[in-house]
This record gives sequence, structure tokens and C-alpha cells, in this order.
Amino acid sequence: MSLKPGEVNLGTSIMAVAFNGGVIVGADSRTTTGSYIANRVTDKLTKVHDLIYCCRSGSAADTQAVADIVQYYLQMYSVQQDEPPTVHVAATLFQEMCYQNKDQLSAGIIVAGWDKKKGGTVYNIPLGGALIQQPFAIGGSGSTYIYGYCDSQYKDNMTREECIEFVKNSLALAMSRDGSSGGVIRMAVITEKGVERLFVPGDKLPVHWQG
Repeated sequence: MSLKPGEVNLGTSIMAVAFNGGVIVGADSRTTTGSYIANRVTDKLTKVHDLIYCCRSGSAADTQAVADIVQYYLQMYSVQQDEPPTVHVAATLFQEMCYQNKDQLSAGIIVAGWDKKKGGTVYNIPLGGALIQQPFAIGGSGSTYIYGYCDSQYKDNMTREECIEFVKNSLALAMSRDGSSGGVIRMAVITEKGVERLFVPGDKLPVHWQG
């Protein structure tokens, strides 16, 4: 779906990774309008429930509208069921919204979080509205540069520290190659104990190569 002139686009690098004890979601912070950088410190990690976050790529307006609706439904769910929603419930709501409106939306969503039934889980909802559970998911324009890197570096049951380094290095590599990604790295570590937000400023990003 082509963007209309002036439409704000989350040309971006986003990812979520499950580790031993939870998940980490991360993203760059650059938002573009065509070739113009509209915001260089955007927070692309969107909380939809206490221990469930989503990362958004595509049209900023489309993805924010979908996230707001899902957040509302999850609040209703937790009241009616008297328990917090699972990550799968949240991902299914996103998938329903994206699939039913696939011809009108430009939205790629990664949903990740922790629940007592399955622990830390990651779901990818690409353009078109599929729903895929994965050990890690990457998305946005910057993801095309790092598929090989992520495939070679990912390993099962990483520790929290190993996973943080994996996410940080992957996003820094994507940001160095993709003109629509940049700024700073924001991460959220989600475990049974809660959510810890991490921040990597632009001058502290890992450098993979210098010419």
C-alpha cells in the first residue's frame, strides 16, 4: 500500500526476542515523512497491557489506531475474565484487526510479553494479517539488512544479558544500513516481575564496521 504524500511512516527497525525468563522488545527511534525525518526520538514500544507490548511498523496512524483499539479490548477482557490476558489473546486481537482491514491498513506488528500460561512469547503479524509464533521476530525496513545476522547469532534459552546484547547489536546494525532507521535504541525487558525499560543513546551504539 503506497503512502499518501505527507503521511507519517514508521520506516523502522523493530524486534522482539524470547529468552530464559521473559522477552525483550526493542526498536530504533526514527520516524519519517517521505525523506524528511519527522521525529528522531520516537518511542515505538507500545504498552497494550501490564506485561504485553507491541512494536509497530508501517503507517504510524494505522498502527497507533490498531494498538489503541486492542488496548481497550484487553482492558475489557481483564475486567470480564478477572485475570490478565495472555500474549496469545493480545496477538489474536491484533491479527483479527489487521486481517479484516488488510486492504485499508499499512501495519506490521510484533506482539511480545509474559503470561503465567506460556511464559515469554513472541508473535509476528506481518502485512496481510498472518499470525506466527516465533522465538524471535524482526520487522520494519531495517530488518531486511539483518536476517542473516540474526539467524547466525540467535540461540535458544539465552540469559537476560545475552539477549540484551543480541537485540542491541542487531538494531545497531540495522540502523547503520537503513536510511529510514536511526536515532536511539529503546528496549523493554518483560518478565514475571514486571517491565524494565532500557535506553541506548546514539553515541553509545555498538559499531560493527568503520570505513
